[in-house]
Amino acid sequence: MAAQAEYYEEEPAGAAAEARVDDSLPRASASIVPADSIAGRALLAVVAIMTFLAALTLGAVVLVRSAAGDWQSAVAREVTIQLRPSDQRDIETDLRQAAALASQTAGIASVRVYSKEESAGLLEPWLGSAATLGDLPVPRLIVVRVAPDETPDLAALRSQLAAIPGATLDDHRSYIDRMRAMARSAVTIGLFVLGLVVAAAMMSVMFATRGAMGANRQIIEVLHVVGAKHDFIAAEFQRHFLLVGLKGGAIGGCIAMVLFAIIGFLADWLVGGPADTAALFGSLSLGAAGYGAIIGLVVLIAVVTAGTSRLTVHRTLKEME
Repeated sequence: MAAQAEYYEEEPAGAAAEARVDDSLPRASASIVPADSIAGRALLAVVAIMTFLAALTLGAVVLVRSAAGDWQSAVAREVTIQLRPSDQRDIETDLRQAAALASQTAGIASVRVYSKEESAGLLEPWLGSAATLGDLPVPRLIVVRVAPDETPDLAALRSQLAAIPGATLDDHRSYIDRMRAMARSAVTIGLFVLGLVVAAAMMSVMFATRGAMGANRQIIEVLHVVGAKHDFIAAEFQRHFLLVGLKGGAIGGCIAMVLFAIIGFLADWLVGGPADTAALFGSLSLGAAGYGAIIGLVVLIAVVTAGTSRLTVHRTLKEME
């Protein structure tokens, strides 16, 4: 009886020890990486900030490309004929002759001859009031608008205008080339900044992954003992950081889209006012393509975050062997 009592007294202690051992082992339903921790929240904030900055850069690139395209299209649709006044010729006759030559050219939609007052008014911002320009030899202008989807033979028109002394044709090609070069430079700089932001996000994820592996080193070693493969451990980290990337990217991307929507609304509201920016910068609305690009950026950030974590885990596990 005493032996039986001693046996029954020791059995609960053994069961408790077994329960403690079971509690110390990682359960299959639990994740290797803690879902909610200070380091995880910090990484979430970093990813959100990086995505916000990347979305701002991407949105700026889209706006610059759109504005440059609008400027080039607007400039390319018009050419200018300039006639310098001469005492030996009647400039009004020369204007009518040049306008007739332009009207007869295929692909020309309209021809408008600027009056002397209108030509002088174009110089007011630089030379002052038009009243002081009466005695100056102000060139006369003819604005020729090209029909949509048409390519007129400007070389032939230029050769015909050569018969009129003082007449020159300006197709604004030099301005178009400059605007195209400026747009390319701005887009290149924007993409470079975007690459830097993505690289910084990758480095943050890499350090966070190494920190999480260091904090859970004992669990990883136990998994190695029981035969867990590298792909299983890497998949656990990849799943965790994929969710972090999606959450942080969604937060940063949504804030950027709301900001661009507010800017576009304010720009449309100020159209025609003294603070109108449409004449200089064009439309500040991203449009469906711009918002789609930001959504694609969010997905890219999530994929980059998960992929960087997986590669870091594989490299770290090889170093631990």
